[in-house]
Amino acid sequence: MPPSSQDSETEARAVEILRRVRRMEVRTTRLADDTMAGRYASVFKGRGMDFDRVRNYVAGDDVRAIDWNVTARTGDPYIKLFTEERELTILLMIDVSGSSDFGSTADSKRELSAEAAGVLAASAIRNRDKVGLVLFTDTVELYIPPAKGRSHIMRLIREALFFQPSQRGTDLVAALDFANQVISRRAIVFLVSDFQPGPPFDERLAALRKKLTITNKHHDVIAVSVTDPREEELPDVGRLYVEDAESGEVVELNTSKRQVREAYREQSQARRIRTAAMIRSTGVDLLEFTSGTNWLPALVNFFRKRRQRIG
Repeated sequence: MPPSSQDSETEARAVEILRRVRRMEVRTTRLADDTMAGRYASVFKGRGMDFDRVRNYVAGDDVRAIDWNVTARTGDPYIKLFTEERELTILLMIDVSGSSDFGSTADSKRELSAEAAGVLAASAIRNRDKVGLVLFTDTVELYIPPAKGRSHIMRLIREALFFQPSQRGTDLVAALDFANQVISRRAIVFLVSDFQPGPPFDERLAALRKKLTITNKHHDVIAVSVTDPREEELPDVGRLYVEDAESGEVVELNTSKRQVREAYREQSQARRIRTAAMIRSTGVDLLEFTSGTNWLPALVNFFRKRRQRIG
């Protein structure tokens, strides 16, 4: 029986998906080698410590390392000894809610998220670390446990690009709760989102602040904000009907009026500044990428400053 047109279309799409995944895998690997070579290891390698054993305290030891439980039980001072972790766990958490599909440039926010995640994953694999993936909306849509290898990177990129979520909303707090449940040892968590919590904005922001503070005590959390230029500024194109990708709400905007465009820009900038300040107030580092721009310098600069801060 000859294949149906639907089967042919499905096969053609599968071939195109595989080609695109391979192209992105090649690109992200090259960027990891050319741009990120050495930077990842200098910032993250050996940052975690595993408990090894205790030994008697001797003069000159750091008093902050004293194990007070063992000291109280034995009557003699003991200190904790640690060994450097040789293998780290990287968890990429990517927001795939409805708003991530928006894109006014060649790439959507989701495509930018996938490429940035691919570079980070390739850098981690180069250093023999494990990488896991969480795709979330207002629920956790997909979880791929941390693993190693080139085929694993290709799977992560494929899912980050093409996985079809069942929901459209966003719940960053629920996603962070999930991360705390599935990753028992300390991990480096990259939380990739456009950080548009929606109404009621203040309540959502307060909930996110609380959860980031809690999660930051368990893991090394880095927030990655991915935005689109049209979310910051509107063009002068007359009347627009703008639909919220997550709630479905439609708003009419008359962009021919300068006051409307200025109000939109001011509100967008105020919300972005407010969200960034909130994230940084929890002790979480923040990376900001915009689609349609070269985001690599921002990533390189982030690693440079983080390395300087570590010392």
